[in-house]
Amino acid sequence: MKAHAGPVAPDPWLVAGHMASRAWTLLPLATGTLATGMAIYHWVEQLPWPDAFLNAAMLLGGMGPVDRLHTTAGKWLAGGYALFAGLVFIVLAGVMLGPVIHAVLHRFHLEVGAGESPAA
Repeated sequence: MKAHAGPVAPDPWLVAGHMASRAWTLLPLATGTLATGMAIYHWVEQLPWPDAFLNAAMLLGGMGPVDRLHTTAGKWLAGGYALFAGLVFIVLAGVMLGPVIHAVLHRFHLEVGAGESPAA
């Protein structure tokens, strides 16, 4: 058995592969959230589909809406969607960055000897 010489940096292509597999897994969440926002803007605020897409995508990306809202129901629903989209954005970013954070932690990993405590 070979002795471990020190920390091994993860392969960047492996990290990218993990990020791609997570993106593929999270695609239904992002698509469903975007579709929900588009439906709110289209059916409640009577915006055309391209404008509804723009507003929903901007909120999901953390930027904010583009068009003014005119109905009370639209304002309530868009506000709720904005809160939900912000939470989804945080979840998407956290899960997508997980492999990068894991690789950084591996990069700075220090081995602990047999008799040493890890929390010294």
